[in-house]
Amino acid sequence: MSLRLAVTGALAVAALGLGACGDGEEPTETITVFAAASLTEAFGELAAAFEAEHPGVTVRLSFAGSATLRTQILEGAPADVFASASPDEVAALDVAGLVVEERGLATNTLVVATGEDGIGSFEELALPGLRLVLAAEAVPAGRYARESLALAGSDFAGRVLANVRSNEASVRATLAKVELGEADAAIVYASDLRAADEGVRAIAIPERFRVAAEYRIALLSESDGARAFVAFVTSARGMATLARHGFTAVGVTP
Repeated sequence: MSLRLAVTGALAVAALGLGACGDGEEPTETITVFAAASLTEAFGELAAAFEAEHPGVTVRLSFAGSATLRTQILEGAPADVFASASPDEVAALDVAGLVVEERGLATNTLVVATGEDGIGSFEELALPGLRLVLAAEAVPAGRYARESLALAGSDFAGRVLANVRSNEASVRATLAKVELGEADAAIVYASDLRAADEGVRAIAIPERFRVAAEYRIALLSESDGARAFVAFVTSARGMATLARHGFTAVGVTP
């Protein structure tokens, strides 16, 4: 299921090198950004800040699981920028000749999300009858979760996976099951807990079983606006914004 957010920027007479528009005219450029669902709040803030600095430019954001977005782009959906929770999705677009350039964006950490009266430890994921929800295996969060469980041993992983009640299309849909009381636990990103409902808490995964989620951002068009947006997101200011939302920066553009 796709979560979409359109952020409309202010109109102005000039667009800081990205074209100009007169009073009452439409924005000079619209940038379409596809981003992993876990980036919803961070990219919403970044898009608004970018628009404020580039009057006349609109950033249109579309959020969903990275695998879903990758498929949409491969099937012809127009996108200028793709921010993925996994390098694999960007690599697939690169093989198809759709990537102009790409770079590391950030990393994230998996945690167990549970309710106030839920489980108390990572080990309790294997309790018989526990209602566990994961992102689907094709979704980066689901793939990372299964890799983490495998590190804990095949017997433990088998007992945990036997508790899975559903495999969701995005990490936010996975978290929603716990928020709605439809699951006892879910494995999601630490950053997702920043936006979770009250009553949902995080249980750390033991360090020896942790798998780092690697986010990458790809420029998919030669648009000046899209290139400027990627530079903005990967700047020191952009990295600081991502950090406030629970991500760890991997590099900063000068």
